[in-house]
Amino acid sequence: MTARPIGLNADLGEGAGSDDDLLALVTAASIACGGHAGDPASMRTAVRAAADRGVAVGAHPSYLDRDGFGRRDLAVPLVELRRQVLAQVRDLGRVADDAGVAVTHLKAHGALYNAAMVRADLALLLTEVAATALATPLPVYALPGSALATTADEAGLPVVREGFADRAVRPDGTLVPRSEPGAVLRDAAEVRGRMAILAPLVDTVCVHGDTPGALLIARAARDGLVDAGYGLVGAGPR
Repeated sequence: MTARPIGLNADLGEGAGSDDDLLALVTAASIACGGHAGDPASMRTAVRAAADRGVAVGAHPSYLDRDGFGRRDLAVPLVELRRQVLAQVRDLGRVADDAGVAVTHLKAHGALYNAAMVRADLALLLTEVAATALATPLPVYALPGSALATTADEAGLPVVREGFADRAVRPDGTLVPRSEPGAVLRDAAEVRGRMAILAPLVDTVCVHGDTPGALLIARAARDGLVDAGYGLVGAGPR
């Protein structure tokens, strides 16, 4: 018996060089829109490539931090941060409109994502951006039980509960910081095996496009979901 459908997503448009191969495996792509990576040309390329594969397109905003790839906590005033994130989502929205593609979700990147899982003010900020940036409110990717998941749900936004194929998780459900040993998982067999445990808790599983061996990890995650009896959202045989 096949369990409920589940998504497999990757963060793309970040210059990692594996986007085309990952698009053959995933069901959704969160596309860097100028904060930690990306520019209008890379967004156009990523959006069109995803559309050609039938892969859903989401906005992947972050702190404005190219030097740190958006993985540093920055003390940005909330008013300014809201302006920055709103601009990034709207930039991707314009690119998607030009390509005739709908933006299907918002997923924050890096330090902003992690902080919004535990900080009520950032959870509210991302919820407000998701609700107002584009003509249609955007579903929000968030860790199950997080501040962002709770805030978005209370605001009436769809919440897509997300787990990570290539990241270790603390007992409280937050991600182990990348600075700690074992935070990034690179063993394909381990990734494949843990899908049966992770999948019942989430609606989509993420593979970071810039993780070393991302393509092998994505294949392992996909195979692990199939092993566990899960179909993939919107994905035919590949």
